[in-house]
Amino acid sequence: QVRLVESGGGLVQAGGSLRLSCAASGNIFSINSMGWYRQAPGKQRELVAIITSGGSTHYVDSVKGRFTISRDNAKNTVYLQMNSLKPEDTAVYYCGATTIRNFWGQGTQVTVSS
Repeated sequence: QVRLVESGGGLVQAGGSLRLSCAASGNIFSINSMGWYRQAPGKQRELVAIITSGGSTHYVDSVKGRFTISRDNAKNTVYLQMNSLKPEDTAVYYCGATTIRNFWGQGTQVTVSS
């Protein structure tokens, strides 16, 4: 089992920044990759960024150059630094971890006002 706890969401004006954190606990050595996903009202959950156990990263095109995923292995924490936020980035952001199955955090709301 892997437990994920997100923090750092909130309300920000367009052009602003937020940093999300995801702390992992439990069987963390089984984790192959961790990522951030988001789900806006009426839309499907989509992958935003992912980081593998080897450190490779991947971003959805809409956030490239604005968002950065990183990790602190000593703290078992993954971060998502979000800059130049846009109203269309408004969503509930979820942290996900992949082992032989997927684990999810509870989600954190990010709201970007225009």
